[in-house]
Amino acid sequence: MDARIESNRAFWDELVGVHVRAPDWYDLDTFRTGRQTLRTIETEEVGDVRGKRLLHLQCHFGMDTISWAKRGARVVGADFSPEAIGLARQLSEELSVEADFVCSNIYDLPQHLEGEFDIVFTSYGVLCWLPDLTEWGKVIDHFLAPGGFFYIVDQHPAGALFSERDGELVASEPYFDTGPIEETGDGSYADRNAILRNKTTFEWRHPLSDVVNALASNGLRVDFLHEFPFCMFQWLPAMVKGEDGWYRVPGHENVPFLFSLKASKT
Repeated sequence: MDARIESNRAFWDELVGVHVRAPDWYDLDTFRTGRQTLRTIETEEVGDVRGKRLLHLQCHFGMDTISWAKRGARVVGADFSPEAIGLARQLSEELSVEADFVCSNIYDLPQHLEGEFDIVFTSYGVLCWLPDLTEWGKVIDHFLAPGGFFYIVDQHPAGALFSERDGELVASEPYFDTGPIEETGDGSYADRNAILRNKTTFEWRHPLSDVVNALASNGLRVDFLHEFPFCMFQWLPAMVKGEDGWYRVPGHENVPFLFSLKASKT
């Protein structure tokens, strides 16, 4: 495995232990008592999944995967972290929810999983960990059944341009720098104070055109591309959580922080 991906995997293995203790983000106690974790964007745009075969890429420890299963899908979750997959299997057994989980990085997944799926799904904070979107699109096409569709909702690459300076948003980062961007430090989005042993990660910044072209070049037809001026977490310090649960920068409702895309295999 690529040494950069291996470093990321060690980081995510460690984050499993951090995230299970992060009630403000994951809150496993309420999940165990029936809370579902899917947000309104994906449930409305993906639609009815009853009886559908659904593959969830980069599923972490499977809370969304299990939530899709509760909505009637026949699910498989895939993630490259053995710690995450171990916890996902434990949760599905504990909750008596039928779900399968496979430990593999995306690019090797065809070697570890058979079958076709009506829906391939991925969401929130996934693309930055992938060095090659063309190969990613190839894997998606590999698993989609004819007539099936791929769906993603994730942070908008334009949102990554901005930092906050004296209370104002400043476009301080490049848009087309695809990385790798090496970072070393403690904390995660769910616990910014966590002290980590595995501190070095590698990320890649993909413009929106790369996402669309990775799917189109592998034969998928883009059905829609939507952009949203809010985020699911406090991406920037100026963001304020609204009554609807989304985070916005007051006075900057014209900046996209999320996008969603659906592409079909005809």
